Amino acid sequence: MNILSKSTGIIKVIGRHLRSSVTMSSLAFKSLSVDVPKEFVYHVKFNRPEKRNAINHTMWLEIKDCFDKLSDDENCRAVVLSGEGMVFTAGIDLSDFLTTGAGIAKHEDIARKAKILYKIIQTYQESLSSLELCKKPVLAAVHSACIGAGVDAISAADMRYCTKDSFFQVKEVEVGLAADVGTLQRLPKILGSDSLVRELCYTGRKMDADEAFARGLVSKVYNNKEELINGVLGIAEEIASRSPVAIQTTKASLVYSRDHSVQEGLDHIKHLNQLYLQSEDLLKAATAQMTKEKPIFAKL
Repeated sequence: MNILSKSTGIIKVIGRHLRSSVTMSSLAFKSLSVDVPKEFVYHVKFNRPEKRNAINHTMWLEIKDCFDKLSDDENCRAVVLSGEGMVFTAGIDLSDFLTTGAGIAKHEDIARKAKILYKIIQTYQESLSSLELCKKPVLAAVHSACIGAGVDAISAADMRYCTKDSFFQVKEVEVGLAADVGTLQRLPKILGSDSLVRELCYTGRKMDADEAFARGLVSKVYNNKEELINGVLGIAEEIASRSPVAIQTTKASLVYSRDHSVQEGLDHIKHLNQLYLQSEDLLKAATAQMTKEKPIFAKL
């Protein structure tokens, strides 16, 4: 190898390292932790264990920031979402919520209060919708409690898994609220039972892991958190090994088709695939099937 070629190789390695460092440094948050346990798989964790991962204003903002960045990160092909500490999340941080409410109450005019509340609700809705809008599949790994806003969050994920000690609770009615950041819109389509959803949302009762599995809220129940994380990371790794063009197009079509007619969904994927069927990924994947070799796909 001549000096020029060797120098070029070193520069490329340094360049890859710097790009990776920039990506990870941009994913440093106060209320979330992010790491990359497997190639192309990012692991995002709610990281307020001392507060049972209750979601405060900072976390609402950081969730959207995080998933918006991962959506466009070519090094990310799948995301696992879990919680640090004893529970997945206790839901909205009520102390933070009450502080915000006290600030709003200082305004005397109802129209001005309403304008502030509208903006807050919109911000929180956009926060959790970022999971659904993320181009990469998001796999929720739930252990122990998944309460209130936690149900909103996992409803926006692509797949859900849990431990056998988990429970799910649409708790908003118990604190005098109607859920307003996704559960009432997404949960009926996940469970497929209007009656059951209304029961959960009107009573605020807990749904345990066995019922969640039987009703289709989660795909699998694991014995403990360690098995859960290892298992879900393994599924994410398998997804990440597939063509990113195929996976991202599949997610886009599934999300679109859920809220549109069959024909509209067919038209949508037709327009997508007239472009994406021309991708080199198709030839690579087909060749790999015939040769029984692992395909290597370019970043996307």
